[in-house]
Amino acid sequence: MKVRDLSLAGTVSVVVTVVLMGVIILTADSDLILWVAEHFGKSPASLAGQVVWITGASSGIGEELAYVLAAAGCRLVLSARRLQELNRVKQRCVDEYGVRPEDVLVLPLDVKKFDTHQDAVDTVLKHFSHIDILVNNAGRSQRALITNTSLDVDKEILEVNTLGPLSLTKAVLPHMIARQSGHIVVVSSMVGRIGVVGLGSYAASKHALHGWFDTLRMEVFQENISVSLVCPGPVFSDLYIHALTGKIGEELGIEMKPDDHRMATNRCSQLIAIAMANQLDEAWISMHPELSYLYLNQVALKVGARRLKNIREGRRNLHK
Repeated sequence: MKVRDLSLAGTVSVVVTVVLMGVIILTADSDLILWVAEHFGKSPASLAGQVVWITGASSGIGEELAYVLAAAGCRLVLSARRLQELNRVKQRCVDEYGVRPEDVLVLPLDVKKFDTHQDAVDTVLKHFSHIDILVNNAGRSQRALITNTSLDVDKEILEVNTLGPLSLTKAVLPHMIARQSGHIVVVSSMVGRIGVVGLGSYAASKHALHGWFDTLRMEVFQENISVSLVCPGPVFSDLYIHALTGKIGEELGIEMKPDDHRMATNRCSQLIAIAMANQLDEAWISMHPELSYLYLNQVALKVGARRLKNIREGRRNLHK
């Protein structure tokens, strides 16, 4: 074969690879690395037998993630403030996924009550003797322009979304370091990577998670501890019902509509479990156009205010 033929073959191969990657990027509901992990990497079943502690497990992503991991054979610690809802989630894990009752520990927890976190860790260790994975999922949303948001709301969102995960992680870390094994998973958001109009406090709380946990990853790497940040886009949940407005104590109280352009919660949780199984540093989980915007943001940091407004409202065409 002539050098010219080899060169042509190489060019064709590169073009085909680029086209295939483009098709995947434009059609997948996750970033390229997570897509590869889903199709060629480890499945959630590889987590079987591990003790996984999930905060915010009484509804939404946390609840659905509990079911995905129960089906995978994990032992679970379910935490949130609402005991009745936690018991409901546990019963479904037992009834539908065959988990033994003693392999699901219900542990009520308020992530804002930092002084209770060490006792919570001790309770888990007393029951299971160790913790393999901590999933920092508990959080709260907020909807208001920055100029209309009180500082009390900013503090509330930062305490729940940022300081809560930091505090609980600090309480768990000594145990994981002593074992030389562990995995910290943080449910961030697409808004943890980009700013969006009307989500200032929420975006600040999620951006802070990336700075802190990216640093933690570097600091505990030698201790055989992994850190994963997952960034879901719009997902069906009750997030808007309890989202704060610009005034402390005032909730948005809006239910999501069935025809909203959002990912199903169980699909999002399945992808989170895959990211966990493959110990990905970061994973983006979203439908388009939001996922496309994350890619665009890597090369074009500034976009017009009109396009940001379209993203916030979930419009498919970013140019309208």
